[in-house]
Order: sequence, then C-alpha cells, then structure tokens
Amino acid sequence: MESLSEFGAILLMQGFNGLSVFSVLLLMALGLALIFGQMGVINMAHGEFLAVGAYTTYLLATLVQTYAPAFAPYYFLFAVVAAFVVAFALGWLVEWAMIRHLYRRPLDTLLATWGLSLVMQQSLRSIFGPREVSPEMPEWLMGSWQPTEGVDIPINGLFVMALTFLMTAGLILALFRSTWGLHVRATVQNRAMSGAVGIDTRRVDRVTFALGCGIAGIAGAAFTTIGATGPTSGSLYIVETFLTVVFGGAASLLGTVASAFLIAQTQSVSEFFMTGSMAKVLTLTGIVIILMLRPQGLFSIKTRK
Repeated sequence: MESLSEFGAILLMQGFNGLSVFSVLLLMALGLALIFGQMGVINMAHGEFLAVGAYTTYLLATLVQTYAPAFAPYYFLFAVVAAFVVAFALGWLVEWAMIRHLYRRPLDTLLATWGLSLVMQQSLRSIFGPREVSPEMPEWLMGSWQPTEGVDIPINGLFVMALTFLMTAGLILALFRSTWGLHVRATVQNRAMSGAVGIDTRRVDRVTFALGCGIAGIAGAAFTTIGATGPTSGSLYIVETFLTVVFGGAASLLGTVASAFLIAQTQSVSEFFMTGSMAKVLTLTGIVIILMLRPQGLFSIKTRK
C-alpha cells in the first residue's frame, strides 16, 4: 500500500512537471498561432525570439546584481516586461525589413526565416558566448510547496503556470473583445474587403507579427526559471511548437491550448516509464497518426466554401 502511495505521488509530480513544460510550450505556441495561424507566415526563427527573451532576462539579472543588488528580489517581474518589449521591437523590425515583402510566398518565407534564425543564433553566440547561462532567481521563486506528504511542487512552476494563464486570457480577450482583434479577424477572413472598409492591413500584419514575437520573448523569460539558456535553446522547441499549432488547428487558440496540454502531459508521463527520447518518439508518432486521420487538427475554424 505504501509503495502504491509513493507511485501515486511520483506520478502526480511528473504530471506537474508536464504542466511546467505545457506552460512554456503554450506561450511559444500562442505567439506562433498568431504568426502562422492568423497570418499564414512560417516563421522558422520563432524559437530565437524565445532565446532573445531569455537572454534579456539574464542580462537584466546581471545588471541588477552588479549595480543594484537591493533590487534583486523584484527584478524578475520587470524582466518579463523587458523580454516582451525587446522581442516585440525586434519582431516589428523583422516584419518591416523582411516579412512584409514575402507575404503569400510560404516557401520563400520559410527559407528567409530559417536564414534569420541562423543569423540570430550566431549573433547571440557572439554577444553572450557559446556556453549556456542562467540568471539568479529571486528567493521568492525558489523552494517548493508541499500540499501533501511526499509531494513537492516547485514555486517557479506555479509562477510560470500563472503567467501562462494570464497571457492566454489576455490574448483571447484582445482577439475577441478589442478593435485590434476585430481587425485581425477581418483581415484573416477577407484582406481585400478589410482594406476597402478602411482597415490598415499592413499595420495589422506588423503589430500581429511583433506581438507573436513578444509573446515568445515572455516564453523565454519563463524558460529561465526551469532551464539554462544557450544560443540554440529556442530552436529545440520550434518543431514541437509548430506541431502544437498544427495539431490543435492552425487558426484556433482553443486548439492550441488543448494540444499543448496533451503533448506536454503525454511526454512527461511517458518519461516516467521510458527514456526521454523514446517518450518524445511516442508522443510525435501519436500526433502524426491523429493528423493523418484528422488533417485539420483537433479544432478547425468553419469557413464558407
């Protein structure tokens, strides 16, 4: 009976670890759902915006430790905002300089953003070095919460989950309860008609792309609480992020949330019974099989034929 209780506790903790992975994956997928799902842009450099957000957090932590150590307990909240601002500004610049010339040319966009990802990786490597870095977390993010005996839930995981919930709710409200969201949905459904009624579709595209990159920057700040950051950290998530968006339904935020949860939990629980690589193979195989049976994903947007 005691061994069964220990097994249940371990399984519960493994499931919570899956929720931590789910949170970072969902933040990445939300940004990509805007860029790929709403705009149809295949952004292979999306993972590098996660790295930009993570390095922004690391840089701010280093500056605080050097010049304002008394501010250390509070810096992380400002780092999340800074990661969003830096990634948003960089996304705005990338859309203006490159992406706006490649709309409705998916293959060219794929190749161009893949090249951009390599440039960004090398730039991060040149600035911060090839080694992985990790910012020092404030004390209130350390430690764990013990709801029952034998179950320890990390505080940083709870924080990341809360941040993910707020971002998801905010994005859904922005898309369905704001003028910007109305313009985005109108542009997606009929770009020519949206332009005819006075919507600045180019501005909508630029803000949407930059916002998707900014959300990836927040994912990078959240990532620093659960792992070290290197120049290629973001690229490790890009395949899973694309699969999450496609599996859930390219234009469905609800589908993105559901698919991120299923992928993260399946992989995390599977890792308890097998190696990490085999768990990932099992998860991806299941996704491929489901997509073969349902190519439109878990949730599809109804459109007129």
